[in-house]
Parts: sequence; structure tokens; C-alpha cells
Amino acid sequence: MKKFVLSMLVLVILLVAGCNQSATDEGENQQENQELKEVTMVLDWTPNTNHTGLYVAQAEGYFEEEGLDVEITMPGESGADQVVASGQAEFGIGAQEAITEARIQDIPIVSIAAIIQHNTSGFASPADKGITSPADYAGKTYGGWGAPVEKAVIDSLMKQEDASAEDVNIINMGNTDFFTAVERDVDFAWIYYGWTGVEAELRGTELNMQYLTDYSEKLDYYTPVVTTNESLIESDPETVQAFVKAVSRGYEYAIENPGEAADILIEAVPDLDPELVKASQEWISPKYQDDATQWGIQDEEVWQNYGDWMYENGLLEEELDASSAYTNEFLPEK
Repeated sequence: MKKFVLSMLVLVILLVAGCNQSATDEGENQQENQELKEVTMVLDWTPNTNHTGLYVAQAEGYFEEEGLDVEITMPGESGADQVVASGQAEFGIGAQEAITEARIQDIPIVSIAAIIQHNTSGFASPADKGITSPADYAGKTYGGWGAPVEKAVIDSLMKQEDASAEDVNIINMGNTDFFTAVERDVDFAWIYYGWTGVEAELRGTELNMQYLTDYSEKLDYYTPVVTTNESLIESDPETVQAFVKAVSRGYEYAIENPGEAADILIEAVPDLDPELVKASQEWISPKYQDDATQWGIQDEEVWQNYGDWMYENGLLEEELDASSAYTNEFLPEK
């Protein structure tokens, strides 16, 4: 009888302990879910391989591991920079040229990581247009988006060959596709080679490219970059640090595994052309970090050089305080 009572007592204890443990586990799981902080990342354009690290961080659970529930959204009419600066989104994708202008206008947006270390953009034209140098822009039609910086960059390149942007017909082609535009009424346009240039290769279209970095060190700026606003940096630096850590892991994964990273982007955005994504990812993955000590790091000299260039070309009303436009403080320690 004593043995029976003792056995029943042990059984009751085990059952109670098991129930308590289940309740504890369930409570911890609920707590973990509740602790995920919801934040928004707004893109600068339609999803492409500039953004792969974000989708990798989301798919591989890097955001969750840092306590974040991240929604990746498309930019509205106001654009990513305005949405981030106003606090409607915690993070965004921007570019150094736009942030430089914004800082001069006291718009509180800050770059927290460089997605690509060197400027891969330039002026492109189909080879049959015969544009092999900036001097050849004279008498041709440029298709852009209507920003003053476009004419300034064209002019700075042309002046090196004793030519002038005054001899270029500049039109706004809006959202018209590059390939459609150059078949219609445009001779050359400003593109990122990692997407449009790679697409041209797949199409069998031979392009002539004048990369900005071939003509001026000051035009080797960061584009694109990850952004946030000053208010979030001041009020919630932990969230900024957690986000950057997860994103860093995402891009490091893409650097090491371009094929797998491309598959993740394709799965996340099924409307993209898989062949283009895979080819673009192979081209761009080595350029994310390039010659930098780690992914995302930014150099003040790069910010100052481009700010000086914009000021010298009459695009800024005052000189840029480069140190306030970016920060490396949230990048993971290496």
C-alpha cells in the first residue's frame, strides 16, 4: 500500500511538472512572438539584386533572430527618402546623391550602410548609336528623370573633352524602359550596369558604357545605401543595430552564395525574370563588399568628395557636413 501511494505521488508530481513545463514553454513562445518588433523597410525601386540581402535576411530568419518583424514595401509617390525621414518607415534604400541634397535641406535622413562599395552606374547607349566617349553626347538626346544633377554630371564629363552639355538634348523619359526608350527617341541614358547592363547582355544588345568612376574620383559615391532617420538613431539605437546586423548577414550570405541568394529573391518576388536575377546576382555579388574591410562600411572621404563636387557644380547652396550624413556605428564588429 505504501508503495502504491508513493508511486501515485511521483506520478502526480511528474504530471504537474510536465504541465508547468508545457505552460512555461508556451508562455515563452508567446513572449518571443510578442517581443518581435515590427518595422518597415521601404525600397527605392522595384525589387532587384541591389536588395537581395534584405530578402535573404527575411527568408533565413536573420531578422527574427534579432527580434524584428520586418515588412519590405515599395516606395510611394513621395519616395523612400521622404517616407524614412518623416518616420513613416524606420528604414529605406537611398543613394548618396539624394541624401547629400536632403542633408543640406535639413531633412534628417542618415545612411547606415553602403550596399555597394563603388559606383557601378554610367551612361549607356546601344553600340550602333556610335557614342564611345562623352564628347559624342553633343547633338544626341539624353533620356533622364529631370534632376539637375543629371545635366551637371553630363557636363562635367563632356568638359574633360572640350565639349558642353548645352549641346545635348535632355528629355524626361519618366518610367520608360531603357530598351524601349533607345529604340524610340533616346540615344543614351544613365543606368546601373548590374541590372540594365546585364539585361542587355542577355538580350544580345551591345552597349557602350561611360562609367562615372572612369572620369572622376569624386563621382565614385555610394549608391545605393541603407537609410534611417535621426530620431530613430537617438530614441532606439538598439533597433537600428539589430536591423543592420541582420542585413549585414543577408548581404554576406549573398556574397558567398550568389546562386542561392538569387533563388531566394526569385521566390520572394516571382514576377522577376529568373534568368536576369541569376545573371545579375553573379555580376553584383563580388561588388557588394569589393575592396572594403567589411560589407556596408562607409568612408568620410567619399561623402566629402561628392559633397564638394555638388557644391562646386552649383547643386548645393552650402557645403556638406559629411560626418553627419552617414554612420558606421551600427555595423557588426569584425
